[in-house]
Amino acid sequence: MVYDRFQQEAIDYINQGYSVIVSAPTGAGKTAIAEYVIEICLKKGKGVIYTAPLKALSNQKFRDFQNQYQDNIGILTGDVSINPLAPVLIMTTEIFRNKVLDEPESLKAYAWIIFDEIHYIDNPERGTVWEESLIFLPEHMKILGLSATIPNIKEFAQWIESIHKRPFKTVIEDKRPVPLHFLFQCNNEIAEKIETLKRVHDNRPNRLNTLINYLRQKDGLPAIYFVFGRRRAEDLAFELSGYNFLNDQERAQITHLFNELCARFDLQHERSAQILYPLVQRGIAYHHAGMLPTLKEVVERLFTSRLLKVIFTTETFALGINMPSRSVIFDELRKFYGRYIRNLKTRDFYQMAGRAGRRGMDKQGFVYCRINPHHINFEEVKRIIYGRPEEVKSQLNTSYATILNLYARYKEDLYKIYPLSLHYFQSCKYEQKEALRLIEAKLKLLKDWNYILDGILTQKGKFAKSVYGYELILAELYDNNILEQLDEFGLGVLSLAIVFEPRKNQHLGVLSKNSRRIKQITEEIYAQIRHKEQRYKIYPFSKSPAFHLSTAIEAWLRGMNFNKILQYTDTDEGEVVRYFRMAVQILREINDAKVTSRTLREKIRKTIHVINRDIVDAEKQLREG
Repeated sequence: MVYDRFQQEAIDYINQGYSVIVSAPTGAGKTAIAEYVIEICLKKGKGVIYTAPLKALSNQKFRDFQNQYQDNIGILTGDVSINPLAPVLIMTTEIFRNKVLDEPESLKAYAWIIFDEIHYIDNPERGTVWEESLIFLPEHMKILGLSATIPNIKEFAQWIESIHKRPFKTVIEDKRPVPLHFLFQCNNEIAEKIETLKRVHDNRPNRLNTLINYLRQKDGLPAIYFVFGRRRAEDLAFELSGYNFLNDQERAQITHLFNELCARFDLQHERSAQILYPLVQRGIAYHHAGMLPTLKEVVERLFTSRLLKVIFTTETFALGINMPSRSVIFDELRKFYGRYIRNLKTRDFYQMAGRAGRRGMDKQGFVYCRINPHHINFEEVKRIIYGRPEEVKSQLNTSYATILNLYARYKEDLYKIYPLSLHYFQSCKYEQKEALRLIEAKLKLLKDWNYILDGILTQKGKFAKSVYGYELILAELYDNNILEQLDEFGLGVLSLAIVFEPRKNQHLGVLSKNSRRIKQITEEIYAQIRHKEQRYKIYPFSKSPAFHLSTAIEAWLRGMNFNKILQYTDTDEGEVVRYFRMAVQILREINDAKVTSRTLREKIRKTIHVINRDIVDAEKQLREG
């Protein structure tokens, strides 16, 4: 195989025994370097772990690599465990972090760790997982980090060198193999230069048909249309339903493929699949997190078949999933960032724009930005497209479980760990002092509440160190013997309430007597947790339980059909599946805690068995796929 300059540079470093981080644009070909590492590990009889930030991306990599490496591939994501002792093991970064802290001996057979999308260390909600994984990485493991373009990549590498005391090479590629050409729709006109937009002073609305007609005329299909809202993605797809992008042969092909995939994934009678069907026959589809995971997979496969010509999708379609197109369209250049809507970061823009231009098929990729001058000014548009990508910054927020695991290993010396962090490496004195105060406050709370007694983890402390993210609420329920008292229904209701995050102003329906009792007990315990965290000035607060899906999961536990349980909730069906899977994952973590009793384990296994069936069973989806 002939490699590009940056790919060969990375491979040369790998052959010399160095850890490497590669910073290159989306679509540049970083995966080829990962495949090289996998192949040399297999030849030498050594193991390699491949981590991805999303379960959907982990699943896709498992399918892709399984075609190449067959039985040498396994996957471990919390709700899926297939061939978990394989020499090439794909997992979410959370699973890897937990292994590093809880059972580092299980990693002895693995010589390399590949961090795909390593710039995710900048993610406000989950970035700390990457940071902890890198800090506590076993000495025998080498790193291949794959990143989008980030300007402070050398600083990032210097940090890793400083904590692991070994050379760490950086490989930087700024050029895309397929260059991007930017165009703009403003006042319902298409412009090739942003400067020409300023001469237009009226404000005619941008019409979708104007843009689509332009794309058809310029041979700009297939196109990925990025939208920052699920309903908006569907509405735009149906707005286009008057178009037909397929000839008779293509229409017959896509109809056959759609029906075949729906049969494989038991979707023939799903209303959501039936709604999508007439769009698919015209070469149109939508894709977002509110859809059933199996239906999303069907859409992904239709797109890779090249029979879909326009897909309206939210931004997760841009992350790592190898689905390029000739054109990418931005519905707008603003999105919701955590608590508020703001203009896109340059790095996020290019993560999506980078899907334009198919290597080996297109000479250039086309990126269309739909601009409303009343919502965003032209200087900001220029900043987003032509500005310097944002630097990666630490998002360290050490969890209670991490602190308990570190205390079990280092006792009071755990405070020496913080200076190893990227946060410490990047921060000013005040920020360092505040981060250390937060760790001290969490440790004080744990000691005050008897998670640690006389320098040793109590039973409650040993339990809490195994349930990342929901430590205090679950450990208090465990310590008060409430988990032991719950039956299979109660465990299902509770585990789902622990993980569920309702939308703002989402309706809480009428609860059963059993759910009301569990809600009351859990909320009383949460009030104590909130009071203690306020007292110690700990933020953000631990997540509060939410019982909005209680009636739905009780119906599911009774064996009701999935479509029928949706009558009990206003949550999107894809979200219901996702939260049911998360409930299964948290039940597995409770089950795996060494101090969990045999009686509770038996009940948990029964609960998991009943929840994890049909459309909820992620492992079944992978096996059938």
